[in-house]
Amino acid sequence: MKLWITKAVCFCLLLGMNNAFAAKEQTVVMISIDGLRWDYIEKHGAPNLKAMAEQGVRAQKMQPVYPTKTFPNHISVITGLLPVNHGIVDNKFCDKARNNQCYSMGKGQKDSTWVRGTPLWNLVKMHGLKSAVYFWPESDARFNGMTPDYYFHYSKQGNYQDRIDQIVQWLSLPQAQRPRFVASYFSLVDSMGHEFGPDAVQTRDAVHKLDALMGQLRTRLSKLSQDINLVIVSDHGMAQVDPEQSIIVSSLPKDDNFIIVNTGPRLLIYTKSDAKNADIDAYKARLQKAAKGRYSVLSSEQLEGYHYNSGSRVGDIVVQTNAPAVFSNGTKAPYLGTHGYAYSDDMAATFIAAGPAFKQGMSIELVNNLDIYPVLAKVMGLTLMSKVDSDGKTLMPAIK
Repeated sequence: MKLWITKAVCFCLLLGMNNAFAAKEQTVVMISIDGLRWDYIEKHGAPNLKAMAEQGVRAQKMQPVYPTKTFPNHISVITGLLPVNHGIVDNKFCDKARNNQCYSMGKGQKDSTWVRGTPLWNLVKMHGLKSAVYFWPESDARFNGMTPDYYFHYSKQGNYQDRIDQIVQWLSLPQAQRPRFVASYFSLVDSMGHEFGPDAVQTRDAVHKLDALMGQLRTRLSKLSQDINLVIVSDHGMAQVDPEQSIIVSSLPKDDNFIIVNTGPRLLIYTKSDAKNADIDAYKARLQKAAKGRYSVLSSEQLEGYHYNSGSRVGDIVVQTNAPAVFSNGTKAPYLGTHGYAYSDDMAATFIAAGPAFKQGMSIELVNNLDIYPVLAKVMGLTLMSKVDSDGKTLMPAIK
């Protein structure tokens, strides 16, 4: 696996030096445990995460952005922007302004025009400091023409212990080369939750494995000379799926003027670029008539409530079901857990933070995941360089 290194942006060097002096030793390490539902710490037993939460700050629940999918939420956490503003509106979607060209996960690496915003790793660089990422959705895409100073191209098979070792190694570098912000991503809990469901022993074992790794990481970070704030997040929760309640996409009313994208909890339906007589309202009515309680065709008011009603990447029609039902192609769903539904307790995510910048023994009922960005920027003494969709309100009280 090849490690890529880029130079910091020079035009912000002076500003970065000032902020570096002001923030001194405040370093942030943010770890994402994909699919770590808000209640897994107690449900599956995660003693290291529980101890960290008791000694620092914990959200009882963290609310993801809509849709509750991996890429939209990871990009929202790292940019502070809603999906319609950072551009990644689902794990897979099309763009009417690009002749219905479609995005799939990781496509930003080769075509950065899919992504917008200033991720935290670039904000750090713009202040003359260094950043490092060992996997994060689209962390090898060139947001603002930049990448993190240190990063790896994503590989799902990347060894988990190697990630912990590399984080410690980065933070052990001489001060001039040492990153002030490090992010990393672990997918195992989500993978097991999908395949076996949120209640399964395999999901429990995955939680145990990640909990042990986080305990090891925290212990090793505590032995380093600088003040380090460790932040644990997840992107969404997980709901049980009943394959017998699968809704076969081909059984839905058809209209050759439209293309249907995705399966699972939601369908995005786009007017074909060469359609001549497309009638969106008529097709919506036909779909709703055929629903018979199995799914909903979202109204413009519902989409507005989800902040999902603008731009060329949201489908002309959005169709949504509720757990334990999913949409499937051809046969019943081959998995027992998923996410992507409208927000509910099953979709709630995890937030924990411990370190010198955070209060001790604090519990917050509900945190908005968009608030992570401005709060971590404040912890590191960084000035926001562009508008974000958050003022940090739900999380700012966590800072000392």
